[in-house]
Amino acid sequence: MTNTNVLIVDDHPLFRSGLAGLIETIPGLTVSGSVGTAEEAVAAVTAEPPDVVLMDLSLPGLSGVEGTRAILASHPRIAVLVITMVDDDDSVFAAVSAGARGYVLKGAPAAEIAAAIHTVAAGGAVFGAELAGRLLTRRPPDGPAVATPGGGLTPREVEILTLIGTGASNHQIARSLGLSVKTVQNRVSRILDKLHAADRTSAALKARGLQP
Repeated sequence: MTNTNVLIVDDHPLFRSGLAGLIETIPGLTVSGSVGTAEEAVAAVTAEPPDVVLMDLSLPGLSGVEGTRAILASHPRIAVLVITMVDDDDSVFAAVSAGARGYVLKGAPAAEIAAAIHTVAAGGAVFGAELAGRLLTRRPPDGPAVATPGGGLTPREVEILTLIGTGASNHQIARSLGLSVKTVQNRVSRILDKLHAADRTSAALKARGLQP
């Protein structure tokens, strides 16, 4: 198993310590550092780039959103996973717009946090069906609910991608568009290939310009 180095960014020392202890018990994960501010995180990434950054949003000085943007500007291959107590749509939208690949709450079970870290490290996105649906159908201030994606998608593929953004399953998409489930599965695979996306959520985020 490939080892994944994780940098923890949180201004509460006890939480950082507890999270570090948890991560060290998970096979394949290693804590490469633990800092209390976004500024320290940017410095730590410059000195020794990790594979994943666990980023709190409510930080003193530079915010977690700004810290995420600064880190990814110089190290776009790093996966930022937001882990915070905040669960409002504006915070989620801001974090994803800054480049975060995932968003989990601090109260999530240890297994969920571990799975989220592994998923974003592998190039996937972690938001949960309900949260992804809210995020992907949220209307930006100056644009439509779902932007017209690039990647040479056909009109039917755009329809399917739009339904994916609402959290619809392949069976639900098939019923909605009068297609077979197999046809939908094949179309989804082509959409992922065209958008160079790791999974369904990542494809929809790319289509909305929320991920590069």
